[in-house]
Amino acid sequence: MLTALAPAKVNLCLHVGPVRADGYHPLASLVAFADVGDRVTVERADRLSLAVTGPFGAGLDGEGDNLILRALRALGEATGTGEPPLKVTLDKRLPIAAGLGGGSSDAGAALRLARTALDLDIDDAALETVAAVIGADGPMCLRAHTAWAEGIGDRLSDAAWMPPLHAVLVNPGVACSTGAVYRAYDISPIGAADRPADPADTTPIGVIRWLAAQRNDLEAPALGVAPAITDALADLAVCSGVGLVRMSGSGATVFALFEAAQDADVATRAMQSRHAGWWVTRTVLGD
Repeated sequence: MLTALAPAKVNLCLHVGPVRADGYHPLASLVAFADVGDRVTVERADRLSLAVTGPFGAGLDGEGDNLILRALRALGEATGTGEPPLKVTLDKRLPIAAGLGGGSSDAGAALRLARTALDLDIDDAALETVAAVIGADGPMCLRAHTAWAEGIGDRLSDAAWMPPLHAVLVNPGVACSTGAVYRAYDISPIGAADRPADPADTTPIGVIRWLAAQRNDLEAPALGVAPAITDALADLAVCSGVGLVRMSGSGATVFALFEAAQDADVATRAMQSRHAGWWVTRTVLGD
């Protein structure tokens, strides 16, 4: 039996251009991974199966083609070994449709574990090709390292300069449809897929100040789709010592960055106290 964390993916900035003729949006996003997430476990079995548990497991009931299963079936095709004979258990601890790349991260963890559990002869590059079948986030979440994602999210370049950042993640208890947010954005696309130069000051405070000059172009349209995001942003913004508050991905999760660990701890307790029904967690972002 093997187990691994499927870490939450956080878009520290997300610059989005107008939709292309093929229906995709060009983007430039700095992506970091948290030290919290779902937990994926695999063990050898007679056939491929998936069981879902955890506080958000019920949100996946009836999902017959979970991204984990899709990725593992693609792995079997790529290696010529057939459907992987594995029992997979997903402990779903991240909110659903939360802008945290949960499904893609789950699939990435399952692919890494399956390669080890079945002793498959497939290198990292080939495994990334397999991960791409679940979407543009697939290879990024397979790597699970801080990186720039460009193109449609498929062009990756490491951002090893980024230091660990103290953060609080907050989801106001609502799902936010990625498709609906992009449709709202397309009504008046005002962004561009511009990638800024990396920060000259790569200390935590220097990076936070640099990030504050960037943006998430999906944040404004997401507020119309899920107005509760506004409350989460506002409540985090008044926390002591906060350096930046922003939405991740297409929402509805927002994050706050702090230079001091103790400020992040205090903010976490305050948000948990004020919003018992929200998902609030303390984390560190970065490798």
